Amino acid sequence: MNKIAVGAATRAELTSQPEVWARALELPVETLALLPQAGEKALVIGCGTSYYIGDAYAYLRNDAGIGRTRAAMPTELTWVDDDEHIVVISRSGTTADVIDTVEKYGNTHRITGLIGDADTRLGELLADRTIHLDFADEKSIVQTRYATTGLTTLRASIGAVSAKLIDDGREALEVRLPADPAELRHIVFLGHRWSVGLAHEAALKVRESAGFWTESYPVWEYQHGPISCAGPGSLVWALGDLPDVVAADIRSTGATVYTNNLDPQANLVLVHRLALALALHLGRNPDTPPYLNRSVLGTG
Repeated sequence: MNKIAVGAATRAELTSQPEVWARALELPVETLALLPQAGEKALVIGCGTSYYIGDAYAYLRNDAGIGRTRAAMPTELTWVDDDEHIVVISRSGTTADVIDTVEKYGNTHRITGLIGDADTRLGELLADRTIHLDFADEKSIVQTRYATTGLTTLRASIGAVSAKLIDDGREALEVRLPADPAELRHIVFLGHRWSVGLAHEAALKVRESAGFWTESYPVWEYQHGPISCAGPGSLVWALGDLPDVVAADIRSTGATVYTNNLDPQANLVLVHRLALALALHLGRNPDTPPYLNRSVLGTG
């Protein structure tokens, strides 16, 4: 197998992330003003990766005291408050569940979309309520830069972008991988508050790209059962601070503990690199993983 050709799209997209984030940070103020403003209640709707990005934003916005914010998958949505500003995230603009939600609430609620392709049904429905992130769109089925650029945009809208985010993203492209793919059997990602969604997204990326055993949990939940799966060959990666007591318990299992000082979002770039390396090691093409498509067109 030509490992340079296989996964080429994924490699090109993941390595472009710091520069694409910089473009998102140059979006006009009036564009960011389409997103929920201080005092507004917000509901973020998305599927898969988009849901996890929405969850991270919800924690950031809640913790900043800007306004009550929650994230939901459209198929699990049980209520929408009359005064909630709905934000929908969709790279393809064709995800059926998201379109159904917009069609249902479009006449009664303010809805803003983060969309990769505005020439779609979702783009048509939202029209001038769209933040078009076409510069971050991808050829690969598995999302890397689109998701993180969407998060950059959401963070920018609430003043929650770290001054070192771009530099951390570049550093994540250069540092050594946390483990040799050939020696791994299991990866766990841990997060706290806003980085819990990123931990779930990190685990999803490795599953999608490499078909590999991954788990994800809030830091303080990991000792409540899941730690029993850890052992030699396990990599437990914290996207942020890891309390010493938790790290010590993990090391006692024989697992490898990994942390760094990068912004949790920048950690996703390093995760993408590991996912790519794992996929190539296992003979899998991360550009087109089996059973996956860019968009789920049918509803459940």
